[in-house]
Amino acid sequence: MGEIRLSSEVDARAEDIATIENAIDEFNMSYTGDRDYRPVRIFLRDEANVLCGGITADLWGGWMHITYLWIDAALRGQDFGTRLIEAAEAEARAFGCHHAHVETFSFQARPFYERLGYEVIATLDNYPVGEQHFILKKAL
Repeated sequence: MGEIRLSSEVDARAEDIATIENAIDEFNMSYTGDRDYRPVRIFLRDEANVLCGGITADLWGGWMHITYLWIDAALRGQDFGTRLIEAAEAEARAFGCHHAHVETFSFQARPFYERLGYEVIATLDNYPVGEQHFILKKAL
């Protein structure tokens, strides 16, 4: 195989990142026998089709993992976040998921998720320094 070296690549190619992610996903699916996976990608777009927000999540193993939820600052406080979460949860339930989980920081959206029924199950203090990182879950 030749010499193997470490290569730190801040600007790594998307293809290289996908290779690693796909290898882990394949291992997990092979180990569990559960190959039922589905991405959730729901977007907010304006009349010019400009992206104004959205949610990304992955459905696997009976769980929905919310990866990102973002709303343009001009649209915050208008229930778009709630609508995105509800739409993603509906897709997750239809797929057979029984739980959802998400991560957020103390300076982000913990109260928002708690209003929607998510509960903190883990806290990482000083991540980042002076703040907290929360993991929340919800039964669907």
